[in-house]
Amino acid sequence: MGRFLAIDYGEKRVGLAVSDYMQMIATKLTTVSTLDIFPYLKDYMSREEVDLIVVGNPKQMDNTPSESAKYVQTFVDNLSNSFPDMDIYMIDERYTSKMASQTIAQSGMKKKKRQEKGLIDTVAAVLILQDFMKMYQNGVTVEHV
Repeated sequence: MGRFLAIDYGEKRVGLAVSDYMQMIATKLTTVSTLDIFPYLKDYMSREEVDLIVVGNPKQMDNTPSESAKYVQTFVDNLSNSFPDMDIYMIDERYTSKMASQTIAQSGMKKKKRQEKGLIDTVAAVLILQDFMKMYQNGVTVEHV
């Protein structure tokens, strides 16, 4: 079994999280500049076995695409072209950044560490991956790209 890789795509930064090989535990991986994401992914996936990728799908409260959805869709299209044999899923990411901020605030981390810009992105990716793994393990249908 390989890892699951979660992506919280942003216009400036991309938060990444991965599962363990048993696909039970989600952990933060890193934050990468949006400009560097494809070289990073190619390198990472040449070293690690990845079974699938899940990307956060930004939506409004009424379930319509958010303002940033067009950027995420372009990214997902490029991701599909770059990794044509990889299963790619999209999952609703509403509230993940807010939940990530709350989790970080409650973590007891020092203020300087909490203010790191990429931290919210990686924690949001962990939350996306946790949600996906729950759904995947329970047989809930997830949007396949």
